[in-house]
Amino acid sequence: MEHNNQKLVEQVERELLSTIGQKYKNERFWIGLLTVISLFGVGAWIYQLKRGLGVTGMRDYVSWGLYIALLFFFVGISLIGALVSSVLRFTGTKWRYPLLRIAEAVTLSAILFAGVMPVLDMGHPERLYYLVTNGRIQSPILWDVLAIATYFTGSLIYFYLPLVPDLALMRDKLTGISKFRVWLNKFMAINWTGTPLQHKLLKRAMGIISVVILPCAISVHTISAWLIAMTMRTGWNTSIMGPYFVFGALMAGCAMMILVMALLRNGYRLQHYLGHTHFDKLGMLLLALTAFYLYLNINKYGVPAYNMEKDEKEFLDDLMFGRYKIPFWFVQIGGLVIPIILLSFKKIRSSIRYIVPVAALVMVGAIVNRYLIVVPNMLHPFVPIQHPLPGYDSYNPTWIEWAISTAGFTGFILFIILLFKPFPVITIWETMESVEKNGVDEVGLEYMSNQKYAPRYENYEN
Repeated sequence: MEHNNQKLVEQVERELLSTIGQKYKNERFWIGLLTVISLFGVGAWIYQLKRGLGVTGMRDYVSWGLYIALLFFFVGISLIGALVSSVLRFTGTKWRYPLLRIAEAVTLSAILFAGVMPVLDMGHPERLYYLVTNGRIQSPILWDVLAIATYFTGSLIYFYLPLVPDLALMRDKLTGISKFRVWLNKFMAINWTGTPLQHKLLKRAMGIISVVILPCAISVHTISAWLIAMTMRTGWNTSIMGPYFVFGALMAGCAMMILVMALLRNGYRLQHYLGHTHFDKLGMLLLALTAFYLYLNINKYGVPAYNMEKDEKEFLDDLMFGRYKIPFWFVQIGGLVIPIILLSFKKIRSSIRYIVPVAALVMVGAIVNRYLIVVPNMLHPFVPIQHPLPGYDSYNPTWIEWAISTAGFTGFILFIILLFKPFPVITIWETMESVEKNGVDEVGLEYMSNQKYAPRYENYEN
């Protein structure tokens, strides 16, 4: 048995090292397309800088629009790193290892673009400097900026620490790569030799970061909720906003994790490392989070709908039966109820072909929901503007906002793709260690002896 496990460990090392720098199907096309869309968005942002925020649809009524909605969305999906890396680590879940680095990559990319969104909404990037140097400590906006910066720093550390042993493996085993890559692997490996003392110190550091990163992640999204919950505006002035944002974020992050896993699984031919077990487990987690988020939605909208105060009535009528009835009911039915029903069946959860569309449905619902949190509420102030100019009491995003927002999504995906060009998609040393101790079944690896989907072993020294 030990001999068989050792052979599997060697196979894991050989296969995962061979994925580094691998080109997946139509790589140039997809990277080129994402780059073009992102650059078009950058051009739209430069145009916005020159002409001012007047080129957007934001006015006196709606001073927040797509940009802040995407801030809430990106901050939300960034919580998946804390969920997978911290919560599953604390529970001792063995199947988490192939997911760890993917979750941290999603977190890094999401929190990076979350930090960009407030700058876009400010109009000029130098205002971020003034916010930090002259900001008021009472302002939740300042808390949000500091929390995002802290969370990004912690996530960057947490991404790097488990990468060190893999960098040492790449330094010692990879051949046929450029001199720069050789130097980079050697420099980032920081003289790692794999001694028991080094392993002990590394695991202790990772344990400390796991403890720190979880409350930091929760605080980031809670502070985002406080940005609106601490106002007296109709629909925002509720104490449920904190947990509403946090669990909505976990739900969206779990759905995004399923989608990214499916893309990387096919792109890097990791079919027996990211197997049906992982999708089934994440499907059960997504089911629980979606069901609880539906419960929070019933509380958020059901209680004020029952009381039906005057201000709440105007807002809820507009949301449920007026201008926003189609996106609102799509979120409730298409983004929550239907996924709950579908995910209740194990056949759907364990089938990658079926669970990916369900996760995509949840993801679209989460994006639309962030928009509904921001825009309809701002259109119902306590003191409406008297005789507003045409277009000032409504909000319709312009092509500038759509171009920049689309570039945010493509940039998010492009960052993840490029991040995994020099680094392994799956943590090698932790997966090897877990396979040696627990076997492939506990880790969730499938048909290891089947080489049909195994990557080619270029750049590997036997």
